[in-house]
Amino acid sequence: MLSVLAAFVHHLAAFTLVSALVAEHLLFDRRAARPDRRLQVVDAVYGASAGLLLLAGLARVFYFEKGAAYYFANPYFVTKLVLFIAVALLSAYPTLTFLRWRHTPEVTPAQGRW
Repeated sequence: MLSVLAAFVHHLAAFTLVSALVAEHLLFDRRAARPDRRLQVVDAVYGASAGLLLLAGLARVFYFEKGAAYYFANPYFVTKLVLFIAVALLSAYPTLTFLRWRHTPEVTPAQGRW
């Protein structure tokens, strides 16, 4: 039963992550003079779902399913994990920018560009 729960949480986090990414894309407006606070909330949901996705996935790898030896011997799995971590590191810059905007009453067009 725990295996099913881990799989459910893993898939729920994956769908939440994709939904948050789409919402961020739709909320981000380069022409806006004022930062949208919803963007920061959605970015927090994005980060939380990414963390939950990683934790649930690692739980499935190490404690459920076929075992860590099986997964880490698969080059496609290792590539997927490395790409996931790379995207997580790349998403740190926009997250830090959104956090800085909390204290900014206005966003200039130069700040809206990356």
